[in-house]
Amino acid sequence: MKPYPHMNRYPVSRFLAPLVVVALLSGCGLAETATTTAALAEAEAQNAKAAKEQQAQIEKKLQDAQNAVAEQRKAIDAASQ
Repeated sequence: MKPYPHMNRYPVSRFLAPLVVVALLSGCGLAETATTTAALAEAEAQNAKAAKEQQAQIEKKLQDAQNAVAEQRKAIDAASQ
């Protein structure tokens, strides 16, 4: 009796070749997914940067408007005294 009788019935190459093909194809898909994810992450980072810049501009305009109102109030109070 042979020590490993199943070795003759199931040659390794019969299973190895499809396994290699599947591994290569899944690797291509994985690389594409990684590339897409990286591109989306970069776009998202740019959107976040633009949003922060826009928020800073709006806050500056708001502060300028509040300062103008405060100056007007001071001028009105000075004129009324």
